[in-house]
Amino acid sequence: MTFAERYGPWAVIAGASEGTGREFARQIAKEGVSSVLIARRSEPLAALAAEIEAEYRLRCVTACVDLAAPDAAERVFEAVGDREVGLYISNAGGDPNGEAFLDAEVGAWIDLVQRNVMTVLKCTHGFAGPMKARGRGGIMLVNSGACYGGLAMMGPYCGSKAFNLCLAEALWAELKPSGVDVLTLVMSKTDTPEFRRYMAAKGQSIPEDSASAYDVARVGLERLPYGPIKNWGEEDDQTGMTNQSAAQRRERVVAVQRMTREMMGQD
Repeated sequence: MTFAERYGPWAVIAGASEGTGREFARQIAKEGVSSVLIARRSEPLAALAAEIEAEYRLRCVTACVDLAAPDAAERVFEAVGDREVGLYISNAGGDPNGEAFLDAEVGAWIDLVQRNVMTVLKCTHGFAGPMKARGRGGIMLVNSGACYGGLAMMGPYCGSKAFNLCLAEALWAELKPSGVDVLTLVMSKTDTPEFRRYMAAKGQSIPEDSASAYDVARVGLERLPYGPIKNWGEEDDQTGMTNQSAAQRRERVVAVQRMTREMMGQD
């Protein structure tokens, strides 16, 4: 199947206003798939939708949603309406706090977990069901190397990203037989406006070896059929972010799934 046949006719991109989200929208449009663009700010969403329509002759729908709000998923579903979604990309989910756990109000951490865990969980559940029924589709949970272990000044963020890692691995095993691709794209340093703002607030410049948002989106879309993990800057069988390669983690998921099925008498 072509990209559009496999993941069209509509994609939903949560966190689409700038950086990697913007690049996902543009590269998906190049493949002939329209997007529902989700973010908090209306102006960059409208500009991106107009840009895609002018360049690719595709209509995009925009919706301003605070993904940290308790009703965020419901508002995303409302924006999508009855459109057939073949691809869901959860791209929002940075750490706007950058503080020690006890130095921030607990509400800031609750908002982070709501955005990075609960909204992702609800949206993934809502979009994956129809994909499974149709026998095709894709889910991408954009992630961070923080998913591989706890780090000082990043505790709740690391925990939320570890949730996305485990969720993606499990869903890959569950949905692959139904034709639905699942990938968590584990990013490293990436030159995005958000990262630039964060580094500027710390009085630091962007590292020269930072990846481009364009390349991250391109590689993520290329690797989507081969989940469940893509570690940025590493080959499938290469270790770096952790002592297990993506291939080794894939093998582990398959082995545990096989053992579980045998224990339950399903084989």
